[in-house]
Amino acid sequence: MLNSATTSRRPLGAGSTLGGLRTLVRADRARGWLFLLPALAAYGMFVLWPLANSVKYSFYNWDGINPAKWVGLSNYGQVFTNATLYSAIEHSGILIIFFSFLPTALGLALAAFMRSAIAGRLGTVARVVIFLPQVVALVAAGIAWSWLLGYNGAINQIFYAPIDAVLKLLGLGAAKQAWLGSFQFALPGVGLIGVWVMLGFCTVLLTVGMGKIDPSLYEASQLDGAGPVREFFDITLPSLRQEIGVCLTVTMIAALSAFDIVYISTQGGPANQTMVPGLEIYLLAFTNREVGLASALAIVLVVLVVVCIVPIQWYVNRGNES
Repeated sequence: MLNSATTSRRPLGAGSTLGGLRTLVRADRARGWLFLLPALAAYGMFVLWPLANSVKYSFYNWDGINPAKWVGLSNYGQVFTNATLYSAIEHSGILIIFFSFLPTALGLALAAFMRSAIAGRLGTVARVVIFLPQVVALVAAGIAWSWLLGYNGAINQIFYAPIDAVLKLLGLGAAKQAWLGSFQFALPGVGLIGVWVMLGFCTVLLTVGMGKIDPSLYEASQLDGAGPVREFFDITLPSLRQEIGVCLTVTMIAALSAFDIVYISTQGGPANQTMVPGLEIYLLAFTNREVGLASALAIVLVVLVVVCIVPIQWYVNRGNES
């Protein structure tokens, strides 16, 4: 009895304490997975399962109704040898300049201006106006810009009406044209819409990032005699590494997956000059009933997105570690 009573009063050892902590950690992890389970189930059902099916169908010739026929890598070969499909991929690469690089560069300039003393109250108004395209439906934006860039649209009426009057007097014809119907200017016209849509997102994000920079860094640089340009490249840009990475990532994905703006404004025309992979996938699958070829193009597009995004994320993460 004495030994048992003494044992009952003996404190728990370190091993028992660690064991209890491990049990609590496992229980917390299990509860965490239970909370994540609905989201994981939805992600698997609506993202991973369709992606796996797309990979599967990309190796088949299938019209969506009749039995599928195995063709191996033939669909992938057609993606890179068919001029229409390959040009769609090239167009998406050009749109990256308009959807991604230009909004990020212009966003940096606008964010720096709106945070300056020169902007004053204008900076707040400018942020609201510039961010408005983010809350406008892309279908509505495509329709509005189709009107603006049409032959009798506001762009021609405002900028080219005086030029046309002079050219007609000289017998040289008219300068105005349907910009989205032009072989030379249709794709840049779609890109212009992308700049307008993405600029607000980049500007607001970069403005917030600039607000987190320690003002003492600028004060120290000014004491060392650095000017605004030197401050921008030595302090502002390195401090905005994460924000710039987010801007490039989001806008590049938007450029590569562009569909609604192109579908509403040009429908891929004229003569496929603005055809992009997203619209081509839609037409192949639901108009031409070439589900296998559409799936192969979709997988190539996924790989292209990963190839473009991974270097950006690597660069951002490397900067965070250093």
